[in-house]
Amino acid sequence: MYFEGSEKKAEIVIDSQQLSLLDDFADEFWASLVECCNAQILSHISNEQCKAFLLSESSLFVWNDRLLILTCGVTQLINSVEYFIQQVGVDKIQQVIYQRKNEYFAHEQASCFGDDIKSLGQYVKGKAMRFGELDSHHNYVFHQDNDYLASAEDKTYELLAYQINSEASKVLTTAHLSAQKIRQFLTIDSMLSGFLIDDYVFEPFGYSLNAIKGDQYLTIHVTPQEDSSYVSFESNLNLVELAPQILAVLQPASFDLITFNEFEITDLLTKHVPELYVSQSLVSDQLSNGYQVGFANFIKPQRTFGNAKSLDIRGENHAL
Repeated sequence: MYFEGSEKKAEIVIDSQQLSLLDDFADEFWASLVECCNAQILSHISNEQCKAFLLSESSLFVWNDRLLILTCGVTQLINSVEYFIQQVGVDKIQQVIYQRKNEYFAHEQASCFGDDIKSLGQYVKGKAMRFGELDSHHNYVFHQDNDYLASAEDKTYELLAYQINSEASKVLTTAHLSAQKIRQFLTIDSMLSGFLIDDYVFEPFGYSLNAIKGDQYLTIHVTPQEDSSYVSFESNLNLVELAPQILAVLQPASFDLITFNEFEITDLLTKHVPELYVSQSLVSDQLSNGYQVGFANFIKPQRTFGNAKSLDIRGENHAL
């Protein structure tokens, strides 16, 4: 059994002088938006500054002036982005950023990054960049090309862990595992003092978490299947500083760090990435919308030979 854990991601900034995403849109609007990409809202939490929806495939966060949505599996996030643009109007949108990373099972997807940005090009003029090597881990970023300039204080972080340790995979695929047990194993509570938490354990396994505190947020999504294990963290908390704690638990064979407007990325990587990992790719560039984007892929060098993986050639074989 396998599942495509890698997310597609969109952030849309609106003109808060014209409308408020928190005050002017009912939950039914967000439910319709999510349904456009073939996902559903499972639950939500909120405070005065943010509303966080836990989805059947990842998460949606809404602030007064922006939304952030991540979806995994074979969802078609681009459909939700188009729906938002059509319903709200281009004149009220200040910036669209759309990301898509390399996938385990790209052939299962309904579209590729190129298809998606062609759809976006019907509404907004933009530029696209690739961070990372094409034959390895990489992340595509499309951004609207206009006069919008991001604040230097607008920082976000992504930590994407691949091929987690077999013992971690074994724990996270234990039958009837509770959310509390997963939080304890991932040492999440120590990261999130004072945060409001909403989480969900999927059957037969898989886990998602949203956490908010003021305008701060953290979302975690766990695909623990050993053949395609993937765990993602997305936050405006500094995940580079939290990397040692996360990596000690998951012990992945490789991981990516993606940062927006973290100008001390070189020093942070030197200080916080454990020495057993070596960098495979380091890329940094500035987008025309003012964001400084950093991408780093680290691998744990293999020093002994392992065994080949036996494959099940019966049935549909979608994973082959």
